[in-house]
Amino acid sequence: MALNAAALDTRVKATVVSTMYDMSRVNANGYFDSENSEESRFKKKQALNVLRTKEYKMGEYSRGGGCMPLPVPEDVPFFVKDYSEYYKGRCYHARSLNSNDGWNSIGCQSFMNQPILKYSNEIRSAVLIMHGEKAHSFYFGKDAYDAMIQDSQYTENKELLVIPGAVHTDLYDNLDVIPFHKMDDFFKQNM
Repeated sequence: MALNAAALDTRVKATVVSTMYDMSRVNANGYFDSENSEESRFKKKQALNVLRTKEYKMGEYSRGGGCMPLPVPEDVPFFVKDYSEYYKGRCYHARSLNSNDGWNSIGCQSFMNQPILKYSNEIRSAVLIMHGEKAHSFYFGKDAYDAMIQDSQYTENKELLVIPGAVHTDLYDNLDVIPFHKMDDFFKQNM
């Protein structure tokens, strides 16, 4: 969303994107682009629209499910374990959707038709994209950076900072990993 704001709002002077998700991409293509086909998207839209009609008739909506209870099984993907330990463990909150029942099941459907980063290569202001090297979401940050500089006249103030060994949630709250000094220097230089 921050990168989209930088592409949209010419008043923005500098943007730091930390451990980003491309919500359009993940909703349209699934994790790691595993559902990236017209047929997969059609089936997903069809199922979500059936659910939308059903929930409208019932006057209530379902939740997509939050993170897994702790301890998580050993055989789950690492990112599921990482999220669960974060949202159900060290940062649990009674009102957090991720800590509890999750988001509205159909709430992200509109992202499937919104390539919100389409014009990111027209961003003229400074952008720093930070991502953990071991984050399951790293491909979002790397690909967003590549798209931002592709065929762009404004690359001199763009940077991709890869943080060695860091996973997705490290950049949420791990004070030993978050490069505050880098962000401080970036904003001082570009504001």
